[in-house]
Amino acid sequence: MRLKEQVQDPSPIITGISFGGMLATEIAKADPAAKVIILSSTKTGSEFPGYLRVGKYLPLYKWSPASVAKKLVLQASAILGGSTPEEKKLLHQIIRESDMDFVRWAIGAILQWENNIVPSNLVHIHGTADKLLPFRYVKADYRIEGGSHVMTLDKHQELSHLLQQLIQ
Repeated sequence: MRLKEQVQDPSPIITGISFGGMLATEIAKADPAAKVIILSSTKTGSEFPGYLRVGKYLPLYKWSPASVAKKLVLQASAILGGSTPEEKKLLHQIIRESDMDFVRWAIGAILQWENNIVPSNLVHIHGTADKLLPFRYVKADYRIEGGSHVMTLDKHQELSHLLQQLIQ
């Protein structure tokens, strides 16, 4: 809600990606005048795959040293997507430069999120090739064929076209 307080527009259009989509969902619940679009995200806790739900009860992310956690994330970065060497390089750079205290907090917030309300002012766009949040678990309003979790990189033209349509 601290983010919502910073929005001055009485009828904003808010877009959230991944964890940002979860935050945007909470804003949509609190502000019916907002139009919210989420990408590569979930609307409810029930859309999480089982392997992510395990982290709620076995929080290994809290106990591993930052250097080990970053190495594990770098090794598992293929799950995020990125189809070209440039996109993969960018993802690795983002991971290397991430603040691990924030990452741990965000992982905890994601795993503890228990929303079961789908606001009517929310639109969900999801890629069919998302390995982190597989398409088969979500009920998206729009699908991006072959879109990975980072489809903003690898499907940006298709996404831009769809977003322009949704915003107008």
